[in-house]
Amino acid sequence: MQLTDSLKAVVFDVFGTCVDWRSGVAREVALAAARLRVAVDALDFADAWRGRYQPAMEEVRSGRRPWTILDVLHRESLDALLPKFGLGALDEAARDDLNRAWHRLDPWPDAVGGLARLKRRYVIGPMSNGNVALLVNMAKRAGIPWDVILGAETSRAYKPLPESYVRCCAMLGLAPGEVMLAAAHEDDLRAAAAAGLRTGFVARPLEFGAGRRTDDGSRGRWDVVATDFGELADRLGA
Repeated sequence: MQLTDSLKAVVFDVFGTCVDWRSGVAREVALAAARLRVAVDALDFADAWRGRYQPAMEEVRSGRRPWTILDVLHRESLDALLPKFGLGALDEAARDDLNRAWHRLDPWPDAVGGLARLKRRYVIGPMSNGNVALLVNMAKRAGIPWDVILGAETSRAYKPLPESYVRCCAMLGLAPGEVMLAAAHEDDLRAAAAAGLRTGFVARPLEFGAGRRTDDGSRGRWDVVATDFGELADRLGA
């Protein structure tokens, strides 16, 4: 039996795989800094903010902290970073708006077209650590054609905990083997495979900026390896 004969849904990591978080966050940091007339390396700020992502979620994953959505974790990280970058004078409204930069990220150029093709054959949705409001707002702004919103808030577990993958499949009424996770991050795919999902690696060499190391798909035996969402759609017969 071919992979496409049993596959019913393709779900996606979002930050880095579907959208360019680094450029989008840096753009909005630069705007906030300009309003204060403060010089800031906006890309460094974006990297520092993203650098707090996994440690913040680990507090929840470990049970040291009760369930907390990503918007709240992002805001706490933002508040900690602003004084270090000379932006401590941002008021509450400006901080809230800047925190929503993660809701306003731009898709990679191939993402929307590739997703539209895949949607014709498969159920598609995010399997992301983002909360529902964040993912809905992002999709509406960017024209991302999800069928359903899945992820940490719906499963009440942050990736790479096994339940984050298994519960999302159950919500679709599907066995893990009928669902593929597509992601640019091999650790995410490795955890998905361990939970029984099929795996699709999609390269995003510019996620962290030109010349910086990203996963290349070589550190695992993935069901599909693709250069972009168009090739992923080709490989999956969409």
